[in-house]
Order: sequence, then structure tokens, then C-alpha cells
Amino acid sequence: MAFFLVSFLSLFLFLSSSATACDRCLHQSKASFFSKASALSAGACDYGELALSLSAGNLAAAVPSIFKDGASCGACFQIRCKDPKVCSKSGIRVVVTDLNRDNKTDFVLSSRAFQSLALNGKGQYLLKLGILDIEYKRVPCEYKNKNLAVRVEESSKKPNYLAIKFLYQGGQTDIVAVDVAKVGSSNWSFLTRNHGAVWDTSRVPEGPLQLRLVVTAGFDGKWIWAQKKVLPADWKNGVIYDTGVQITDIAQEGCATCDDGSWP
Repeated sequence: MAFFLVSFLSLFLFLSSSATACDRCLHQSKASFFSKASALSAGACDYGELALSLSAGNLAAAVPSIFKDGASCGACFQIRCKDPKVCSKSGIRVVVTDLNRDNKTDFVLSSRAFQSLALNGKGQYLLKLGILDIEYKRVPCEYKNKNLAVRVEESSKKPNYLAIKFLYQGGQTDIVAVDVAKVGSSNWSFLTRNHGAVWDTSRVPEGPLQLRLVVTAGFDGKWIWAQKKVLPADWKNGVIYDTGVQITDIAQEGCATCDDGSWP
């Protein structure tokens, strides 16, 4: 019962806070860049060097209203700058890996992503500008041939503490609750978001472990069940484990109608 109360409360609060955000709508803002992608990979989501594998180095730090206390870690956004003389019409897809604490721009991009906004041969010119007028919207993440995966964090200490990080979350959803149990058991323990993409618990079941999560999908939450052993009984710190599931859902926000189709 405790898990369901926590899950429902977490989902309700998340949906309530994001109802006016309308990420899927087209927004007008500005973007700047970091000269080194490592500044973003070492950011608030705590992906580390794995961040570079999420979107070929096209990374972004997002302001708190987009970052949502880490719920948007791993979220994908399509961004393009607005000067047609130097910028491509298609723009670039980026993955959120960090928190942007400077409200002068909604996003701070990796230099690779920033240059990719340009037409051929104009990348260095954009870098010299430093800040660009942009428009953006949230789009589904796509990881071909990759299931949702979990990485056991180095801070985990068997048998009393488990911290995991989710990788390769597809679709256009946010994970709002996570549950763990011994394979074959109905005695589930809930995890809490420690920070960024990291979830943890001090109530670690013994033996091989299965997972279930709640993601934003449609206008409500949806259970995602990993129908297999995700973590073996001898799980090890620093190892990535395949959940065997793929998330492709699209969350629908309860906000005013907007353009959520292709670029105009």
C-alpha cells in the first residue's frame, strides 16, 4: 500500500507541475554552449561518460522548468536557430544531461550540438556568436536496437543499499516511480529519485531482482513491467543490465492545443 501511495503522489505532483510546461509545443528562447562536452556529461543527471553514447555528443543542460528536478534527464528536444542565412531548417536533436542554472538561456548545448545547428561551413560562425535565438520542442527519443537499461552505481553497497541509473529510455515519457522485488515475489520495495537519473533504496531484496516502473504516458501514468530477471543475485557495481523492455509511449500534457507536429 505504501508504494502505491508514493507512486500515485509522485505521479500526481509530476503531472500537476508539468501541465503548464507543454514541452511538445514550439517554444521561442535562446541557447548558448559549453566549449567541452565533458562539462555536460559530468552534470546533474550524473550520466558521466555514458552521456556521450546517448546522442552522439549532442547534449544539453536545461533550465529548472525543463529539468524538473531530474525527471527530464534523458529527454530529447529538437532545437533549431532562427537565422535561415546560417542555420539549418531541420536543427538538431539533443539529450538533456545537465541542469542549466543560468536563466539567460533555456538550454546550454555541447559545442558539437551548437555547431550542428548551422548550415554547412557556418559552424565556427555560430560559435563566435555565442548565444542564438532558437525555437524548440520535445520529441521522442529513439534508441535503435537498445532496450531500457539500468546501471548499478558505484555507491551501491550490497546487501543494504542499491542505486541505479536508467539509460536508453525511448519515447517521450518521464519515469516517475520505480519498484524492485525478488524474482517471483510480490513484496515490492519502492525506490526514490536520489538525484538526476539516479534512483536508490535501502530496502534491497535478496536474490535476483525484477523491476517495474511508472512512466507518464497518454494523459495518465502507465506501468512498465520488466518480465525478466533484471539484476542477478550477484549484481555488481558499475555493470549495465538490460531490462528487456522498450519504452515508446508519448505523454500527453493537459495544456492548451499547440503545434505538436512537424516543423513549420
